[in-house]
Amino acid sequence: MSKTWGNVSLHGHQEEWAGRRVVVLGFARQGTAVARYCAQHGANVIVSDMRPAEDFVDIRQELEGLPIDYVFGGHPAELVEDADLLCLSGGVPADAPLAKLALEKGIQLSNDAQLLLEASPAPVIGITGSAGKSTTTALVGSMALADARWSEGQVWVGGNIGRPLLEDLDEIQAGDLVVMELSSFQLELMTLSPQVAAVLNVTPNHLDRHQTMEAYTAAKERILSFQSADDLAVLGRDDPGAWDLRSKARGRLLSFGFEEEGAWAGTFLQSGSVWLRDEEGEHELFKETAMELRGQHNLLNVLAASAIGSAIGITHEAMEEGVRSFRGLPHRLEFVRRVNGADWFNDSIATAPERAIAAMHAFDEPIVLLAGGRDKDLDWDTFADEVCKRVDRLILFGEAASKIASYFGPRRDRKLPRSIDIFDGLDGAVQAAARIARPGDVVLLAPGGTSFDEFFNFEARGERFRELVQAL
Repeated sequence: MSKTWGNVSLHGHQEEWAGRRVVVLGFARQGTAVARYCAQHGANVIVSDMRPAEDFVDIRQELEGLPIDYVFGGHPAELVEDADLLCLSGGVPADAPLAKLALEKGIQLSNDAQLLLEASPAPVIGITGSAGKSTTTALVGSMALADARWSEGQVWVGGNIGRPLLEDLDEIQAGDLVVMELSSFQLELMTLSPQVAAVLNVTPNHLDRHQTMEAYTAAKERILSFQSADDLAVLGRDDPGAWDLRSKARGRLLSFGFEEEGAWAGTFLQSGSVWLRDEEGEHELFKETAMELRGQHNLLNVLAASAIGSAIGITHEAMEEGVRSFRGLPHRLEFVRRVNGADWFNDSIATAPERAIAAMHAFDEPIVLLAGGRDKDLDWDTFADEVCKRVDRLILFGEAASKIASYFGPRRDRKLPRSIDIFDGLDGAVQAAARIARPGDVVLLAPGGTSFDEFFNFEARGERFRELVQAL
């Protein structure tokens, strides 16, 4: 392991699960991972979900033979009687009635990420932010895989992105590296911090869950709260929400941003290259042209990943190779196909207006924008301003369509967008876009809202978009 890790302390505490009573609320990916792990290690597990039993036939078959009981259709209070631990899936808020009751009874709350951090024998990089955390997590994983120093170990990439890493805990070894995306939903419960903690940005998001920006920021801040003086923090300089947390860093601080800040170690852009400033001076890492991803927001993700990579001693060559080999993640400015001369892109991950704006900024071509879904109690004013500058045709769909459309009333004198159409769902929006799009256009799905009015998650929405476009 590189000397730049210093004396970081690993948690590596293996819990004794035999005979313990563990209650899991929510049977999504994270809840399933907790239920499987605890049951496999001897705990008596009860899983409860508000949805009916018929929604979980396949998952229950996967877990057949493990000591797991199920309660569907509600979370009755008796669930926490004699419970030793209550674990929440990401979709279950920390102030849920049963969670409050558990705390009153002195029962500890936890989740998949907390359990992973408690027991991981390998160092953990944790990455959070309002936008870009999945791509940055994957980029760091790509860089680490390209670095020869990890050739004898394994790089584990997951968490809130894709597979919960608790599923792999029994296979993780001391010589490995864990790179984990962490959401505000996970962080609000956690009482441990990863050895390397990165906060990319903190902008309005999930206010339907957290209610206030203060509560949302406090959840993000927890990724730093339990670090030691030997740990590492990486913060985005260009984002006030992230940079304002620098006083919370307990160990070494690195930063990233477009412009150089001479007082701070970290990454920046200069003369078309990514540079690193550290205690030894300034070093050119690689040219911007190494990056295959579109958009300034993705360039910022590369700067973030490079700062994190430097924190753990990844070589400059491995950073460049990791960036060159990375083609992006599904549903993140993903090119789908060209139809009648128009290029169709899937950015279903854009579940907040700010993320939709970043997607628009990735293109200079005329844009046919598909936006909507379910609103998260966020302001769409800046989004409307950007649409009036950049979008040729706007197609709105889903629950938020009427709310978004209302922001364009005061902007009727603008030349763009040239038309605004509203549809109930994604299918109708795609068909309308196919009729409107002209050769040279970009048709962009960047909803700005969540998928939950029509789909189980943003991935399902992106998959449906792909299907519809392939069928044109």
